[in-house]
Amino acid sequence: MNLRCARRLGVAALLSSLVALAACGPATEEPAKPTVALIMKSLANEFFVTMAAAAERHQEERPDAYELVVNGIKNESDLAQQVALVDQMIALDVDAIVIAPADSKALVPALARARTNGIQVVNIDNQLDRDVLAEFDLAIPFIGPDNRKGAKAAAMVALERYPEGANVVVLEGVTSAHNAIERRLGFTEAIADTGATLLTMQSAQWDQTKAAEVTAAVLVRHPEAQVILAANDNMALGAASAVSFAELDHEVTIVGFDNISAVHPLLEDGRILATVEQYGDRFAVNGIELALDMIAGDAVVADRETPTVVITRADVPAESESPAG
Repeated sequence: MNLRCARRLGVAALLSSLVALAACGPATEEPAKPTVALIMKSLANEFFVTMAAAAERHQEERPDAYELVVNGIKNESDLAQQVALVDQMIALDVDAIVIAPADSKALVPALARARTNGIQVVNIDNQLDRDVLAEFDLAIPFIGPDNRKGAKAAAMVALERYPEGANVVVLEGVTSAHNAIERRLGFTEAIADTGATLLTMQSAQWDQTKAAEVTAAVLVRHPEAQVILAANDNMALGAASAVSFAELDHEVTIVGFDNISAVHPLLEDGRILATVEQYGDRFAVNGIELALDMIAGDAVVADRETPTVVITRADVPAESESPAG
């Protein structure tokens, strides 16, 4: 063997050793970024579109901190699809799920499966049922507002306009959802406190079209209705549409909940009196930040109440002049 060949063999052996060492990876390899899945209700609802956009901005500003997967269901009553999304995230082995459940009870078994698989879970917007959580021995923190307090405050703004009492219609959301139940209770407490008359309470499933249909039928049976308390802004928009076609001989006062931008023109022209700002764009961000702390083992698992504020026409002009989004 000549010297050139010997050198070539020596270099080849050295390169092979270096490749083998590289394949083993550096001794101080950084851990993979955690993956957080955000599972929301209907992305046809501006409230959840805004929530998703805020979460995506949060992740884009922290690209090295975590990966984000955003999911939503077609409509807010599609429980089976939301359960399927949870199971998909379990299969993807995400590190955390931040969820706005479409139902306070039906999602608990799926989330129990996630916890069994070592996935952290944070509940936002619609609170999971305490009794069902206890059945599964689950401790899942909730981030969201006092829906009853917010709904009552908005209802009082409307009902105080009728010191002699008013004829009231309540439009509920999905009746098994905790936030729908709490908003209904807030509305009925305000009705009782002011001596108003509850003509009827009906569910419009959080949906604008459904609310228009329900309201139109209610106004045929109860043309004396003076106030409509809607458990979200989509339903308030539907109610306002129905009222405009009803050709009643008196004004109907409408209240919503969520403060989506679509209600602002109706607040300005008086077709809707009030809504409730619950800072939904922060729900997902707060949930993600708590989930990351939980993954790192740095968080106490405890509920966190967020604020609510009643919004009327006086609060809209400065907001409506800025671009949407």
